[in-house]
Amino acid sequence: MDYDNRTPLHVASLHGWIDIAQCLIEFGADVNAQDRWKNTPLADAEGAKKHNMIELLKSYGGLSYQELLYECSHVVSPFSPSIVLASVGLEGQNGSHYEPKPVPPPLPNKCDWEIEPSELDFTNSNIIGKGSFGEILKAFWRGTPVAVKRILPSLSDDRMVIQDFRHEVILLVKLRHPNIVQFLGAVTERKPLMLITEYLRGGDLHQHLKEKGALSPLAAINFALDISRGMAYLHNEPNVIVHRDLKPRNVLLVNSNADHLKVGDFGLSKLVKVQNSHDVYKMTGETGSYRYMAPEVFKHRKYDKKVDVFSFAMILYEMLEGEPPFSDFEPYEAAKYVAEGHRPTFRSKGFNISSLKE
Repeated sequence: MDYDNRTPLHVASLHGWIDIAQCLIEFGADVNAQDRWKNTPLADAEGAKKHNMIELLKSYGGLSYQELLYECSHVVSPFSPSIVLASVGLEGQNGSHYEPKPVPPPLPNKCDWEIEPSELDFTNSNIIGKGSFGEILKAFWRGTPVAVKRILPSLSDDRMVIQDFRHEVILLVKLRHPNIVQFLGAVTERKPLMLITEYLRGGDLHQHLKEKGALSPLAAINFALDISRGMAYLHNEPNVIVHRDLKPRNVLLVNSNADHLKVGDFGLSKLVKVQNSHDVYKMTGETGSYRYMAPEVFKHRKYDKKVDVFSFAMILYEMLEGEPPFSDFEPYEAAKYVAEGHRPTFRSKGFNISSLKE
């Protein structure tokens, strides 16, 4: 299970991965395992409207959260089912019986993620990075290593900083994906305000590329797949999250083996509800980092989630070439050059045909 008590079967059910779910169940996975919010794999499949997965789970005895409540109340309660269901808010509209219906996984309440500052141990802690509004430190929470983004004292009364901090917390609470840095909790009721996520031992992609240089095409593709999976999850309609600051420093390696990546730092991200895939959103210009900035952002024009695709392409370039795009230019000049229609040329210094055959 992960930090949210979610099992591999929960993840497979949410994405509709039939073969994986079948394999997990055959090897003994609990078809009615409950995560931190009491969701079963079937509840996730219903919320995501994965109809084939719903049929599979039901064939193995899978129950939704509501059905589990009903079964438990029916067995142990001295009251009639209608009274019990009414007490938990699950009674049907006609008051006579309960009809299960697909529901999205519920968001956690604040009490689920508000962290008591005294539980954080900063003994021998060290700064591992700089965020959009403060420093990031390695610490321990209940004995587990974590990354803590902490607002600097000098900014603790800055309204905009506090607003951005709360925005990032509200955003992260909603995210659960293998290629997105896992949110654990936050300190929002006392100063200093802090945001706590999982600690990834491998550092960031920027440092990795600085040490290793150009990656082999196979390694670059595997890294690119991890990034694109995370970004595809963020861009999923109708609730689209535009990262707006996708760059190597905000892509983290899970461990020192460099075999898995996660996208992080959502301080500049924006959540937008769209009616259709052709919607365009008006956002402020020059948000993010010049080196990886899309032309329309630099020009203060309307833009949508495609700006993240542009940044992704620049990261892929850097992984294959071993150096940032337009490395001879200062970041601002590079963004200006790109906005004029220029694009970096692939020299493929790390290219080796045998590595692709492998």
